[in-house]
Amino acid sequence: MIDQLYHAIFYQPIFNALVWFYNVIPGHDVGLAIILITLVLKIILHPFSVQSLHAQKRMQDLQPKLDALKEKLKGDQQGLAKATMELYKQEKISPFSSCLPLLIQFPFLIAVYSVFRNGLAGGEKMNALYSFIHNPGVLNPISFGLLDLSKPNIFLAILAGGAQWWVSKMLVAKKQPAVPGAKDESMAATMNKQMTIFMPLMTIFIGISLPAGLTLYWLVTTLLTGVQQLYIFRKTQ
Repeated sequence: MIDQLYHAIFYQPIFNALVWFYNVIPGHDVGLAIILITLVLKIILHPFSVQSLHAQKRMQDLQPKLDALKEKLKGDQQGLAKATMELYKQEKISPFSSCLPLLIQFPFLIAVYSVFRNGLAGGEKMNALYSFIHNPGVLNPISFGLLDLSKPNIFLAILAGGAQWWVSKMLVAKKQPAVPGAKDESMAATMNKQMTIFMPLMTIFIGISLPAGLTLYWLVTTLLTGVQQLYIFRKTQ
């Protein structure tokens, strides 16, 4: 039952959209189809992405006050937990507010992975097409005249890693104002800096093991996320 709902609500619409874009694009370039479907999905999920980015920004701005509480109540875990929850309540912030939008997007990510895996690795499941979508028989994985998107591509993986570094760096680039009692370098800040290195490396490592179509999707969606962050951060300054 759950598999059928997932197939009907997530997988089938995305697969049909991919094939439709492939059919209408001159030259039937699957790379352009992937870029267009990524843009459409980003527009659909834009409200959730914006909510998540706003929550991340507010948590980032709140970090100096959290550091001050940790320094003030060092050794008093119960008092720290209570004071932290009171601070969240006072600032009207939920510590889970940035997680929920990401969880909502998760089924779409799984569906995209399944669509590109089936459509670009020789396992086309054209029986999932709607009756009004033309069946091209197979999807030619060669894109832009030179990239085989059905096979891993280290160049795209490196580009995706670079885009991930840009997005991660943006989140920690803005120095927070000092708060009396807060450490100069909090544990959270240290972890954030480590993530700016770890996440790009992980992206490259995963990218070189996946079909390049998926890596292209990840590159484009990461770049669009970066543009969203630039807009939101500038707007809230």
